[in-house]
Amino acid sequence: MEHTHASAGPAAPNADDGRLVGSDRVLAVLKQLARYPDGAGLEELTRAIGSPKPTVHRALGALRRAGLADQDARGHYLLGDELLRMAFAHHEARPDHVRVRPALEALAERFGETAHYAVLDGREVVYRAKVDPPSGAVRLTSTVGGRNPAHATAVGKLLLAYQLRNLRQVEAWVAGAPLIRRTPNTLCTAEALHVEFKATLERGYALDAEENEAGIGCIAVPVYATSPTAPSGAVSVSTLIYRTPLSALIDAVDAIRDALGGLQDPHR
Repeated sequence: MEHTHASAGPAAPNADDGRLVGSDRVLAVLKQLARYPDGAGLEELTRAIGSPKPTVHRALGALRRAGLADQDARGHYLLGDELLRMAFAHHEARPDHVRVRPALEALAERFGETAHYAVLDGREVVYRAKVDPPSGAVRLTSTVGGRNPAHATAVGKLLLAYQLRNLRQVEAWVAGAPLIRRTPNTLCTAEALHVEFKATLERGYALDAEENEAGIGCIAVPVYATSPTAPSGAVSVSTLIYRTPLSALIDAVDAIRDALGGLQDPHR
């Protein structure tokens, strides 16, 4: 086998190399620029970053050539359209459970309860993401990848409501397999589920009033991660009834929706 020996040449950039330091400065300018949605002047950016004005100016020039920064009529610099295009394209391409996780974290912290993201899989729901409260609260035994009967959960009833729009559809679905009665509160007839589905669509959220597990209540709202017309899944806040009654979650449903940001129902 023939061996090829690399000839001596310039050393690879390292932490002390000026080119790498220059890259660091360009990134620092980019991050600082993101703090000014209305744009910022060269003097303001120079003071904020603490680098010489020529250095900041060169960094801004590099960002403008790459389309990552623009300069408006006032001479102020702001993030470029190309950067925003890349950011949104990347965000839209991420898996839905990754995109919804910041909302789950915000909800778990706000309510001190467990937040889930789940999708419908046949007659069951599958939990794709779960965030427990930061501290000081009882944690639920649900797990990512775990399943529950759709008809007994808030997330499941919510997603079924969008698919089973009339009594005939609900009756056909119920006839497909026996429905497990998880607690005395579980709805197991076509008539009861049809009424529940209609109420869910009208109010825009679903409830689990100790229907899947005694002592546990839940509220769920739809998530539109992949389509503006049909929910891809649902986010829920689950609570120990004695600690946080369902009425408290219902009163806060607008805040729960707001936590979803651009993933919330576009029709409400």
